[in-house]
Amino acid sequence: MAPDSASLPTGRPDPSLSLYQLMDPAVLADPYPLYKKLRETDPVHWDPYLHAWVVTGYQDCITVLHKFSADRTPNPEQIKAMGIERLAPIAQVMTKQMLFMDAPAHTRLRKLCSVAFTSRRIENMRTHIAEIAETLIARALPKGKIDLIADFAAPLPAIVTAEMLGVPTEDHEQLKSWSADFAEMLGNFQHNPDRAARVLKSVEEMQAYFRAAIREQARLPREGLIHSLMTAEVEGARLTEEEIIANTIVTMVGGQETTTNLIGNGMLTLLRNPDALAQLRDDPTIIETAVEELLRYESPSQHTARIAPENSELGGKRIKKRDAVMAVMAAGNRDPLRFADPDKLDLLRQDNRHLAFGWAAHFCFGAPLARMEGRIAFNALLNRLDDIELATEKLGWRDNSGLRGLKKLPITFRPGVAR
Repeated sequence: MAPDSASLPTGRPDPSLSLYQLMDPAVLADPYPLYKKLRETDPVHWDPYLHAWVVTGYQDCITVLHKFSADRTPNPEQIKAMGIERLAPIAQVMTKQMLFMDAPAHTRLRKLCSVAFTSRRIENMRTHIAEIAETLIARALPKGKIDLIADFAAPLPAIVTAEMLGVPTEDHEQLKSWSADFAEMLGNFQHNPDRAARVLKSVEEMQAYFRAAIREQARLPREGLIHSLMTAEVEGARLTEEEIIANTIVTMVGGQETTTNLIGNGMLTLLRNPDALAQLRDDPTIIETAVEELLRYESPSQHTARIAPENSELGGKRIKKRDAVMAVMAAGNRDPLRFADPDKLDLLRQDNRHLAFGWAAHFCFGAPLARMEGRIAFNALLNRLDDIELATEKLGWRDNSGLRGLKKLPITFRPGVAR
């Protein structure tokens, strides 16, 4: 739906302000100049190429995340009208995921899913996560080189996620592959027909896998998210099998993609800022503020979409009911009105209420686990690897404008003495 013409700037649209620029690999590699230009030129911008409002200021992003509707998955009629009927099975899964719901349905599902992510349970995993990290690093020590994504940042959260779900950890590579495919739908604002068939195949396989897991755990219960969802009740309500499958999928994808990208993006940021890398290596006690700063500086989740629940005004623009609105959290995280010297990496930054995990009702309930994995990962890597260097400057970013991450991160190092 196009907005009220009275709220639009006059003249021809400026394509250089469109988020569609993220389809350019050079812009995708460094989107922050684009975000800065948008924030300074038109912080609440109607993007005619995406048919959506693009919001880049910190406070405006909070308003969108807090007050606008997450119920944005097209229904079967809308899918047919858009001519993408073959994607209907994906939409049917997404409509049952809490990520795309408002209260009270969202509240109900979130309460049920959160039971598997209690602070006590997460804290109990700390030692085991550290053991997984050490095992992955030990495999690379004799080689003096590693692809940090494929050999560490991807398998670490995949193994942890498998255990959180209550499925065999030996399936973690398959879970990671499915996760990467489903992230195509969660992180991109464009429809890529070339990948639709693969995503559809992954959705079908995931549904079959988790349906079989539910059957197995009905016979032999196993601690984890799936069993928690099968048995949890909130005010007498229980989840259907399709709801269990849909929300297991979105939890699995979120748990893996966010943490993989936090580790990969964060290590690249440290390598590009050697003084900060040395600072963290010399003083591991700053790891908590360091991880928060890495999340702000190179946010794994760059933007998310909402729908205007009613006619409203934001940044002096009139937004009509049902208009699409994109909150660019990564731009808000570099807003100088909120963060002092926002383009500077400051591992000791104290006032750091960033938007990397969202805001309000849809704040990521897996954030404590992702933070723990990030802290353990960075400390383990800097503890065991000395003289870390990039093996190449030709880095490729995944073709995903919303979930920012590297395809590969090859590094060389000298094995260090464990400190």
